[in-house]
Amino acid sequence: MDAKLVKELRAKSGAGMMDCKNALVETDGNIEEAMIVLREKGLAATNKKSGRIAAEGIVESYIHMGGKIGVLVEINCETDFVAKTDGFKTFVKDVAMHIAATNPLYVTKEEVPDEEVEEEKEILRVQALNEGKPEKIIEKMVEGRISKFYKEICLLEQPFVKNPDITIGDLVKEQIMAIGENVKIRRFARFQMGEGLEKKEENFAEEVAKQIKA
Repeated sequence: MDAKLVKELRAKSGAGMMDCKNALVETDGNIEEAMIVLREKGLAATNKKSGRIAAEGIVESYIHMGGKIGVLVEINCETDFVAKTDGFKTFVKDVAMHIAATNPLYVTKEEVPDEEVEEEKEILRVQALNEGKPEKIIEKMVEGRISKFYKEICLLEQPFVKNPDITIGDLVKEQIMAIGENVKIRRFARFQMGEGLEKKEENFAEEVAKQIKA
């Protein structure tokens, strides 16, 4: 296999030399197809790692400027060595900032209580009926719209505030591929100053998101 092609694929993908060579051999030297092969293999490896026990990690905090919003998040990995690396710490900090900006209620879709999901689906059904949609397509519409509901309240489903092209779930998978260990966002708590008290309405979450993008 042409060494220049291997070098070019390695630069594009960040994969190892032998992985790039094997992918190019498999695709008869087609770089674009080789990239797909590498992504598929990387995803398969990521899925395999996701079943491993992650009992180490760190608890990170993020306090928005002025102390308006505070977040604590626990993210687990497999070894204490990885937990202490700058890359992992940066990843955890990014997740904490994201939580401050978007105010999710749950980590995963599976954590959302069934009754809450059914209540939302009923609201969506009524909305579709009020829009005059035929009953035969309402259920499909509800299933489509419920994904937006999950994006609003579930951390892993949300577009990452620093790169909306990927979700937090995608960000976790990228981290797994980068460090070679399983990574789990276990839990978080978000505190907003004065939450629940009667006071002037202010959108602190929107303010955080703007500062992160700046």
